[in-house]
Amino acid sequence: MFVAAVVGLLVAMLFALVRAFRGPTIYDTILSVNVFGTKTVLLIAVFGFLMGRPDFLDIALVYALINFVGVVAVLRFFEYTHGDRSDDNLSTESAKCSATEATANNDAVEGCTPLDNNGSAPNDTQVSP
Repeated sequence: MFVAAVVGLLVAMLFALVRAFRGPTIYDTILSVNVFGTKTVLLIAVFGFLMGRPDFLDIALVYALINFVGVVAVLRFFEYTHGDRSDDNLSTESAKCSATEATANNDAVEGCTPLDNNGSAPNDTQVSP
Protein backbone atom coordinates (compact mmCIF):
# COMPACT_ATOMS: atom_id res chain seq x y z
CA MET A 1 0.00 0.00 0.00
CA PHE A 2 2.85 2.41 0.77
CA VAL A 3 4.43 1.54 -2.56
CA ALA A 4 1.27 2.83 -4.23
CA ALA A 5 1.57 6.02 -2.20
CA VAL A 6 5.19 6.45 -3.33
CA VAL A 7 4.21 5.88 -6.97
CA GLY A 8 1.35 8.37 -6.66
CA LEU A 9 3.67 10.96 -5.12
CA LEU A 10 6.22 10.46 -7.89
CA VAL A 11 3.54 10.93 -10.55
CA ALA A 12 2.32 14.11 -8.83
CA MET A 13 5.91 15.36 -8.65
CA LEU A 14 6.33 14.66 -12.36
CA PHE A 15 3.21 16.72 -13.14
CA ALA A 16 4.51 19.54 -10.96
CA LEU A 17 7.83 19.52 -12.83
CA VAL A 18 6.04 19.64 -16.16
CA ARG A 19 4.06 22.67 -14.97
CA ALA A 20 7.25 24.29 -13.67
CA PHE A 21 8.88 24.11 -17.09
CA ARG A 22 5.75 24.94 -19.10
CA GLY A 23 4.16 27.50 -16.78
CA PRO A 24 2.99 30.51 -18.75
CA THR A 25 3.78 32.94 -15.93
CA ILE A 26 6.40 33.12 -13.22
CA TYR A 27 3.69 32.61 -10.60
CA ASP A 28 2.66 29.28 -12.14
CA THR A 29 6.28 28.19 -12.05
CA ILE A 30 6.72 29.21 -8.41
CA LEU A 31 3.48 27.48 -7.42
CA SER A 32 4.54 24.25 -9.13
CA VAL A 33 7.94 24.36 -7.43
CA ASN A 34 6.12 24.77 -4.12
CA VAL A 35 3.92 21.76 -4.92
CA PHE A 36 7.03 19.77 -5.85
CA GLY A 37 8.61 20.68 -2.51
CA THR A 38 5.49 19.66 -0.61
CA LYS A 39 5.38 16.32 -2.40
CA THR A 40 9.06 15.85 -1.58
CA VAL A 41 8.27 16.34 2.11
CA LEU A 42 5.58 13.67 1.87
CA LEU A 43 7.94 11.35 0.02
CA ILE A 44 10.62 11.74 2.71
CA ALA A 45 8.04 11.02 5.40
CA VAL A 46 6.78 7.87 3.62
CA PHE A 47 10.34 6.63 3.08
CA GLY A 48 11.06 7.23 6.75
CA PHE A 49 8.03 5.15 7.69
CA LEU A 50 8.92 2.35 5.27
CA MET A 51 12.52 2.13 6.52
CA GLY A 52 11.57 2.41 10.18
CA ARG A 53 13.56 5.62 10.61
CA PRO A 54 11.46 8.18 12.51
CA ASP A 55 14.29 10.71 12.29
CA PHE A 56 13.34 11.18 8.61
CA LEU A 57 10.31 13.11 9.86
CA ASP A 58 12.63 15.71 11.34
CA ILE A 59 14.37 16.02 8.00
CA ALA A 60 11.00 16.35 6.26
CA LEU A 61 9.92 19.13 8.62
CA VAL A 62 13.16 21.05 8.07
CA TYR A 63 12.74 20.63 4.30
CA ALA A 64 9.14 21.91 4.54
CA LEU A 65 10.32 24.99 6.43
CA ILE A 66 13.06 25.67 3.88
CA ASN A 67 10.54 25.18 1.05
CA PHE A 68 8.08 27.65 2.60
CA VAL A 69 10.69 30.32 3.35
CA GLY A 70 12.23 29.91 -0.10
CA VAL A 71 8.93 30.31 -1.93
CA VAL A 72 8.00 33.38 0.11
CA ALA A 73 11.44 34.89 -0.55
CA VAL A 74 11.18 34.31 -4.31
CA LEU A 75 7.66 35.76 -4.40
CA ARG A 76 8.80 38.84 -2.48
CA PHE A 77 11.72 39.24 -4.88
CA PHE A 78 9.46 39.15 -7.93
CA GLU A 79 6.93 41.41 -6.24
CA TYR A 80 9.51 44.14 -5.68
CA THR A 81 11.44 43.74 -8.94
CA HIS A 82 8.55 43.28 -11.36
CA GLY A 83 5.66 44.69 -9.35
CA ASP A 84 2.01 43.88 -9.73
CA ARG A 85 0.67 45.67 -12.78
CA SER A 86 -2.99 44.95 -11.99
CA ASP A 87 -3.10 47.73 -9.36
CA ASP A 88 -2.16 50.32 -12.00
CA ASN A 89 -5.39 49.64 -13.88
CA LEU A 90 -7.45 50.13 -10.73
CA SER A 91 -5.82 53.44 -9.88
CA THR A 92 -6.24 54.64 -13.48
CA GLU A 93 -9.94 53.76 -13.43
CA SER A 94 -10.34 55.41 -10.05
CA ALA A 95 -8.65 58.59 -11.29
CA LYS A 96 -10.79 58.60 -14.42
CA CYS A 97 -13.95 58.23 -12.33
CA SER A 98 -12.87 61.00 -9.95
CA ALA A 99 -12.02 63.34 -12.81
CA THR A 100 -15.37 62.64 -14.43
CA GLU A 101 -17.27 63.30 -11.24
CA ALA A 102 -15.52 66.63 -10.85
CA THR A 103 -16.68 67.89 -14.24
CA ALA A 104 -19.59 70.25 -14.42
CA ASN A 105 -21.72 68.18 -16.77
CA ASN A 106 -20.83 64.85 -15.04
CA ASP A 107 -20.76 62.73 -18.20
CA ALA A 108 -21.11 59.05 -17.33
CA VAL A 109 -18.02 56.91 -17.70
CA GLU A 110 -18.47 53.19 -18.11
CA GLY A 111 -17.90 51.38 -14.80
CA CYS A 112 -18.09 54.55 -12.67
CA THR A 113 -20.71 55.21 -10.05
CA PRO A 114 -21.48 58.90 -9.61
CA LEU A 115 -21.09 60.14 -6.06
CA ASP A 116 -23.40 62.42 -4.15
CA ASN A 117 -22.26 65.53 -2.25
CA ASN A 118 -21.11 63.43 0.73
CA GLY A 119 -18.69 61.41 -1.40
CA SER A 120 -20.66 58.18 -1.21
CA ALA A 121 -22.67 56.36 -3.85
CA PRO A 122 -26.32 57.43 -3.88
CA ASN A 123 -28.81 54.94 -2.49
CA ASP A 124 -32.04 54.53 -4.44
CA THR A 125 -33.98 53.53 -1.33
CA GLN A 126 -33.32 56.78 0.56
CA VAL A 127 -36.37 58.85 1.35
CA SER A 128 -35.91 62.56 0.86
CA PRO A 129 -37.17 64.78 3.70
